[in-house]
Amino acid sequence: MQMLDATILNMALPAIAESLDISPLRTHAVVIAYTLAAAMLIPASGWLADRFGTRPVFLWSLAVFTLGSLACAFSSTLEMLVAARVLQGVGGALMIPVGRLSVLRAFPREQLAKVLGFVIIPGLVGPLLGPTLGGLIVHYASWRWIFLINIPVGLLGMLLTRRCMPDYKDSGPPHRFDWPGYLLFILFILGVTLALEGPGEYPLPRSLQAALFLFGMISLLGYGLYSRKADDPLFSPALFTTRSFSVGIIGNLVSRFGTGAMPFLTPLLLQVGLGYSPVKAGLLMFPLAIGAMLGKSVVNGLINVMGYKWFLFTNTLLVSLILAVYSLIDAATPLACILALFLVAGLINSLQFTGMNTLTLVDLPDNRAGSGNSLLSSVMQLSMGMSVALAAAILNLSTSVGKPVLDSFHDAFLVLAALNALSSLVFLQARSSGTHSRQQESL
Repeated sequence: MQMLDATILNMALPAIAESLDISPLRTHAVVIAYTLAAAMLIPASGWLADRFGTRPVFLWSLAVFTLGSLACAFSSTLEMLVAARVLQGVGGALMIPVGRLSVLRAFPREQLAKVLGFVIIPGLVGPLLGPTLGGLIVHYASWRWIFLINIPVGLLGMLLTRRCMPDYKDSGPPHRFDWPGYLLFILFILGVTLALEGPGEYPLPRSLQAALFLFGMISLLGYGLYSRKADDPLFSPALFTTRSFSVGIIGNLVSRFGTGAMPFLTPLLLQVGLGYSPVKAGLLMFPLAIGAMLGKSVVNGLINVMGYKWFLFTNTLLVSLILAVYSLIDAATPLACILALFLVAGLINSLQFTGMNTLTLVDLPDNRAGSGNSLLSSVMQLSMGMSVALAAAILNLSTSVGKPVLDSFHDAFLVLAALNALSSLVFLQARSSGTHSRQQESL
């Protein structure tokens, strides 16, 4: 449901912009509202799951997401839609990390890459059907139906959760939630994201953007100093004594800063940049999901053969190359070439995300798995929100100086490709082995 909602929404942004009388290039606020709300609440997901159990927390997350979807469907202004997306983000913030935490606690770590690759396959139904379904809904009905279809899915999910989902809870004594650390972390997220959002829908003076960014980084530094002395910090510094976790978190942040805007940019490129209809654009994006599914089936074998270091180093450079090739797409590009490019892009991106996530979590001890999983999910949402904000800023700045819209898209792809390439240097610090260290010890 969550992945379906995201992919359909990205396809419907031009239609939403027309309905609400705004520029399609300024609809990023609808995307960022969700990712920002999710990034702010995800840090509490591990504590909530430990305190109340994975099943009730997951159940409530489904209920809030479904309610938020209903509010989105009846929004009549951009401000109302953004507020409803925040409510959706509150629910979505808990669904993926709590679900992943259940998997972490149910399976041994040497099976993690295989299991994560398997359990995400049902979630790929969303990206598989989303673009085409979104195009059809926008063309033949109304963009409001992209949210209304979540209602029956959410209700069915709640029923199945009550009946089938295991309920894992921390067996130790309950620990207090780290409110000071949580506040510092939220201030970091708000400061950095609002700074990048500065050139967007409501432009901010550059001095204020710089001050917000500085404020965010000072908050992060403050959290780092605070966490060293806190008895039970939100994210323990001990997490970073696990090398694979440190490399995975930093690599995730930098890499997703480059690639996180792709689901936002690609539908806009096809509809606004190339002038394709929603249905045609949706059909063209179908190979992205096919490539992603193919990637999930081979990633574990590739990691075991190449090791994390060389797998992620090589694949990251391939992702950057694909992003750079996106900047060559224009009205003269044959449809067959676009389809082939999207198929390869889906495959390479799928390998990247699974490899990064597995590297981050694979060596964490059980008592740190919940906290590490929450931090990973926060970083994923934060970096994607920052990437969308940056891409939207590039589009708006380029068009404001008179550049053609298509050239503005090309500028955004090239900048994102360069940013993603930086993460390849981070992954050179990963261990070479592709199998879990505990498995090696047992052998």
